Amino acid sequence: MTQKKNITVGGIELKWDLDSGEVLFEGGDVVFFWVSAMKTFFDTIKEISGVEATNLVLETTGFRQGIIVGEGFAEMKHIDTSNIVEWISDTYAPAGWGKVEIVKMDEKNNTFTLHIQDDWEYKLNQLDEKQTEGIFVPSHYAGVLTGIFGINFWYKTLQYQNSENPYSIVEYFPSDVTVQRNIHELSRRQEAEQINKLELLVNENTQMLQKLVKELSSPIIPVLEGIIVVPMIGTYDEERAEDLIYKTLSHLPKHQANYLLLDLTGLNKNITAHTAELIDKLGASARLLGTEVILVGVSPELALIISQTLTSLKKFECLQSLQHGIYYALGKSGRRIV
Repeated sequence: MTQKKNITVGGIELKWDLDSGEVLFEGGDVVFFWVSAMKTFFDTIKEISGVEATNLVLETTGFRQGIIVGEGFAEMKHIDTSNIVEWISDTYAPAGWGKVEIVKMDEKNNTFTLHIQDDWEYKLNQLDEKQTEGIFVPSHYAGVLTGIFGINFWYKTLQYQNSENPYSIVEYFPSDVTVQRNIHELSRRQEAEQINKLELLVNENTQMLQKLVKELSSPIIPVLEGIIVVPMIGTYDEERAEDLIYKTLSHLPKHQANYLLLDLTGLNKNITAHTAELIDKLGASARLLGTEVILVGVSPELALIISQTLTSLKKFECLQSLQHGIYYALGKSGRRIV
């Protein structure tokens, strides 16, 4: 036995054919979903894509589906401003989209104000503890108007339906805003967010490296009573130079240092006028604290550079190796290694 059923609700014809599994709405195939099933579908998109991307998907999909509906019904029903008020209410209520009513229309400026009540998206959001506000349905009607009138419409939600408001109030108006532009703007925002995250990560790592460099470079090494060694390695910019001076001078009283051996081995031929000025400044400051500065690790090449260009360093005692410097400092203090 063939099981077919035809009904008409509000002038809209629905047909069921249980043998073929077809359901037709105004001659077109439709599919019915439980609201809870749709919530699972949207929740899955949100879980995979994130809230912002999901909202854009809902808005874009609703708008584009609305265009298809608007263009299709404009051809079938010859819809214009004279009958759109009646048509939009009679069409969407039988389809389970709740009650929608155009309460204000300005034909001259092509603006519309809609009251949307108890639509399926509102019911879906009621199942969500966060009480998400509608996106798909309001944007859908913007697409419907765009499809009917052939000009791009956009929308602004003035009021959302909730426990205090019996319906949503949405304004529709011609606009240059397009879903394509919204997609591009989202992409740019996401790119900017990723760049900001990378910049923050780079800054954090840079600060960590700078801190590590400060801790590892130019360590304070007490070798014997009253004698400390500070190896100088690499190049010294203004910040690193100030850090070296402050760190070294603050440790001299702590170790009761009479002799400060600056080991220049790590500088080799890379010593510059700026580094020489740093050594001179450190030596003058140390003398004020009663500590004599001795330069050790002076290679023949470095000795030549000091004698020819960095003459300010000639005032310091210069020795070839750290061992010589330790023996020299011990001898001046009247001690020796036995």
